Amino acid sequence: MNIRIEPASLSGSTVAPPSKSAAHRVLIAAALATHSTEIILPEESEDIQATRECLQALGAQCRRDNGVLQINPINTGLPSAELDCCESGSTLRFLLPVAASLGKPVTFRGRGRLPDRPLSPFLEELQAHGCQFSAQRLPFVLSGKLQPGCFQLPGNISSQFISGLLFALPGLPQDSSIELSTDLESSGYVDLTREILAQFGIVIQQEKRIFRIPGNQSYISPGKIVIEGDWSNAAFFLAAGALSGPLECRGLKANSSQGDKRILQELRRFGAQVDEQSGRVVVSPGTLNGCRIDVGEIPDLLPILAVVAAFAKGSSTLYNAARLRLKESDRLTAVRNMLLTLGGKAEETPDSLIIHGQDQLLGGLVDSCNDHRIVMAASIAACRCQNPVCVRNAQVVSKSWPNFFSVYASLGGQANHVI
Repeated sequence: MNIRIEPASLSGSTVAPPSKSAAHRVLIAAALATHSTEIILPEESEDIQATRECLQALGAQCRRDNGVLQINPINTGLPSAELDCCESGSTLRFLLPVAASLGKPVTFRGRGRLPDRPLSPFLEELQAHGCQFSAQRLPFVLSGKLQPGCFQLPGNISSQFISGLLFALPGLPQDSSIELSTDLESSGYVDLTREILAQFGIVIQQEKRIFRIPGNQSYISPGKIVIEGDWSNAAFFLAAGALSGPLECRGLKANSSQGDKRILQELRRFGAQVDEQSGRVVVSPGTLNGCRIDVGEIPDLLPILAVVAAFAKGSSTLYNAARLRLKESDRLTAVRNMLLTLGGKAEETPDSLIIHGQDQLLGGLVDSCNDHRIVMAASIAACRCQNPVCVRNAQVVSKSWPNFFSVYASLGGQANHVI
């Protein structure tokens, strides 16, 4: 599906979709609990569907009714399982140690760039603790049973490795620890994991770079849990408020552990007007000026921060971003190409983007590179373009937000499907 987006200001009010990051974690915790859990989840993206279907393949029972997902725990009696993680890196990295803790053969599959996304040194560490893999990249069969002990990993590769172990290790019979050889990047995502684990009664202790996980713990269902709003996806429309608003977004948790709530801090640094009140945020245009932003803790914000930078006076640098080359696309190259295609000025280094701001972009034809965040970023850029923006394969936005273009239209956007 290709989308043609006419230049039009975005303003008004909307509600943030459920957090994809929180939903992954709550679904897994619920599947490991001793009793069923009701999850308030009004929308389900393709990535969340992948996690739900993998949990069902492992033996959980899931039933959806009127925006409520009921999950009954995994039936550990199944002899084997086959998990299709689709294109969801979170699903794969979270469920690898969880499946390993069940002690039965599990086949893992994936699509798109997922088989090429790195799993080392995660697989090697799992192998050192009782697991065997039929191959070092997808598809493969996981066999053996995860054993407790000391797990050693770098903290600057993927926080998802850490979160996956934090889900699996509490249920093992003895205590375990995770020792990081470097500082942890994207630490907010691990904080979110620990917060959700605590809601299910799981105790994790942290001392600087060491996580201590007591064994023989049980996941205790809270009964009902509401998935908080998604700061990562809301960031696109909050940025639209800075470019053309004012725009209000409701349903966002002010004290959320989601690292991408930092979008408000960065929009303020650019010069936008940001008004936070209980349960709502309003962003309005201001005089935007370029700035330097370390995106090491907020990699998913780079595409939309790059769009804001494209309309800020002077130059901006988004740095510490090398890991973005291993996402659904090489996001540094994909974002640079998007801006150049639209008439912007951007340069790429091995770990950064340098963007030279302009008052307006021209518009043009953008390749989504099969990346949902490129689709959303290009759509927001269209509100300050002279001519229409066309996006190839825009249907990939469903990976994280199937209703994105419906919300876009409700705020004054004009997006039409074309062949």
